[in-house]
Amino acid sequence: MVIDIGIHHGRKWSVVGVKIGLLKVGLSLALFTVPLNVKEEEKPRLSFPVISDIHVQSWDKQSQDKFADALQDLNDLNPSSDLLVINGDLTNGMSADYEALNELVKSNPHPKNMAWTIGNHEFYQAWFDPNRVWRADLFPNKETEQASISRFLQLTGEKQVYYDRFIQGYHFIFLGSEQYRQSNEANLEDAYLSPKQLDWLRTKLKDDVDADKPVFVFLHQPLPNSVAGTHFCCTNNRAIVQHEELKKILSGYPQVIFFSGHTHWELKSPDTLVKDGFTMVNSSSVRQTWTNNGNGGEVALGAEESEGLYVEVYKDKVAIKGRDFYRHRYIQEAQFLVVLGGNDKEPEGIHKIVEGLPLAELFHWLNMLGKDWFRG
Repeated sequence: MVIDIGIHHGRKWSVVGVKIGLLKVGLSLALFTVPLNVKEEEKPRLSFPVISDIHVQSWDKQSQDKFADALQDLNDLNPSSDLLVINGDLTNGMSADYEALNELVKSNPHPKNMAWTIGNHEFYQAWFDPNRVWRADLFPNKETEQASISRFLQLTGEKQVYYDRFIQGYHFIFLGSEQYRQSNEANLEDAYLSPKQLDWLRTKLKDDVDADKPVFVFLHQPLPNSVAGTHFCCTNNRAIVQHEELKKILSGYPQVIFFSGHTHWELKSPDTLVKDGFTMVNSSSVRQTWTNNGNGGEVALGAEESEGLYVEVYKDKVAIKGRDFYRHRYIQEAQFLVVLGGNDKEPEGIHKIVEGLPLAELFHWLNMLGKDWFRG
């Protein structure tokens, strides 16, 4: 399946999209998916879900139920996934929340390999007094950043908030904020990446010399003015304190696919996936999805909504599939294909597929995908 907002070209990679004007039949410009052959007998070399913003809290049964439902849905989809990535905002930072999260992991099916990143909410105990009452006026309520980080590391078993792994020969890099507002009020909810962490990232990426092999990078906060919701999520439009340096580093590696959460924006939003020197992808939220309210702001969707990503890696392509955990189905508007090994050319067959699509089949696609496709 292929979807996006036009045809994009990369030095070695391209994200394929199709946009068609239907003016001759009186319809506005529409975005829709068309079939792109991935041979049925071709099996992915690697598969892994990416979810974020689960926001498990000890007192919040809905947060627990939605996380459990997501785990069950992903297991039903593929009980043999190679890894599960949970990309930040796991809890509200409290010990009781982590205990609830651990119990959910123990009692629900999931891949043997799990990886976590730290989000801004992992630092949120600083907003509560010892009785778990919100006391912003007493911030940080005797809570230190290191205490918040230590609880996160106890969950992950890692020595620091940034680390890497190789899974089936593919490089996974996990970044994380090392500060919150106690160190600097100007940090706000942004990720703070120390010079040491950025130097470490440079060193790790130098090992990835194969431009035709994807490198998967994860950070809870997105780069500014990139994926869906980044124009709304951040008071200072920054999201990452060192965003300019991070983008410069990642731009040297067009094979990078950078996953982020934080914005909660639904996966059928425009700009769920964007390419700007490398590929960036938004993972929405398991706990609560948001979207554009049409008036320059954002609004929460229904309480039952819950979304994430399922990724399949093939020899020459990466399929990134939006998943609706409430309805237990793929999100048609969020099916992406990142093609590897392109030499500034579109993959063969794209125009032939589009031009050869019968009119009846075209209307069938539009009817199936519904009015949300018509974005003018």
